[in-house]
Amino acid sequence: MDHTIAISSLIAIEKWDYQATIFGEPASKANSRKLVRFGKRLASIKSDKARNYEKIFLAQAKAIDPLIEGDVLLFCHIYYASRRPDLDESLIMDCLQDVAYKNDRQIKAKVILHGLDKDNPRAEIRLVQYPT
Repeated sequence: MDHTIAISSLIAIEKWDYQATIFGEPASKANSRKLVRFGKRLASIKSDKARNYEKIFLAQAKAIDPLIEGDVLLFCHIYYASRRPDLDESLIMDCLQDVAYKNDRQIKAKVILHGLDKDNPRAEIRLVQYPT
């Protein structure tokens, strides 16, 4: 089966299994780690910005019941306040766990778009069960 899908076809999907717009600018998970000391041991944890975004996300996202089962296609248009941040959807994928699906390993295809909106950074998220 050919899984090639045009972006315009994705946008035209009428029945998404999950849709949300989350206001705020997500942190890049890869570039937002910090080192902390637990006794004599060093550990890498998410930055304050990443942890704050998770709180903002969970306050805005409405969980669905039941969660999406099976493979998932993620369509996400992330609007940043500037061109400076890297395009990185991984924190959003983590935040969607136990909100829209059980585990982000269910995502088998994704379309991630970068946008600019200085006054209104946000992530427009859509999920649909991925045809296997």
